[in-house]
Amino acid sequence: MTDVSRRGLLYGGLVVSSAMLLPGQARADDRPKATDPKFAEWVMDHIDDMHRGKSSHSVLEMTVQTEHWTRTLEMESWSRGEDYSLVRILSPKKERGTATLKAKDDLFTYLAKTGRTIKISGAMLGSSWMGSHLTNNDLVRASRVADDYDLAVTGKGTLEGVPHYVLVATAKPDAAVVWGKIEVAVRQDDLLPTRQIFIDEDGTAIRSIEFLDYKAVGDRKMAERMLIRPLDGSGEYTEMRFKKLEFDVEVEERIFTLQHLKSM
Repeated sequence: MTDVSRRGLLYGGLVVSSAMLLPGQARADDRPKATDPKFAEWVMDHIDDMHRGKSSHSVLEMTVQTEHWTRTLEMESWSRGEDYSLVRILSPKKERGTATLKAKDDLFTYLAKTGRTIKISGAMLGSSWMGSHLTNNDLVRASRVADDYDLAVTGKGTLEGVPHYVLVATAKPDAAVVWGKIEVAVRQDDLLPTRQIFIDEDGTAIRSIEFLDYKAVGDRKMAERMLIRPLDGSGEYTEMRFKKLEFDVEVEERIFTLQHLKSM
């Protein structure tokens, strides 16, 4: 048996959705066996389905640690399907009201202090989002992993004493994606992901995401914390912690407009 931690998954240490929601628990009675050729695709489709929901609302705290400074933001977030999300800063006071809006394929940032709205262009997609180790591209991507990547189970073993499967997503030749590969570790019993490693086209591991502190949220089991680390040895990180999280709530489509963004 291959030990997950020895095969390079840790690299010294989403698929993140537009509302930063995390994946839930798989039903044991309808999942295929791990030996089924479609198992990896089923797992990733399940993760995509569970973290989106029809709609969502959350309050979360983001702490960013860099080499030179630390900052903490409290934010409120709404999402509706795959096409719409809105994240608004609640604190600190000097940044309250600043928001990021995703409406289908468009991404906007509203700067409350100046009243300016900036459309995020292709050249800006790789830039840091609100000073964190997430990028604007992380927010705008809405396609399913199985659409852009070939998926396979490449190993199984233990990670921190817990049996895991290791899945690898390899970018399809014509896919317009940033990452050449994504390695995903999921627990064998419930298929909850615990770590993802993002690898560029040259085969270099760039960052990791850890999913921590799972708890029940309605009929789902969700990670309460998400830790994003650049794998450059800097020790920097971004931590996302949910203070409130609910799914399938009533969210009107009208809030995902520039007019509403400016009036909040």
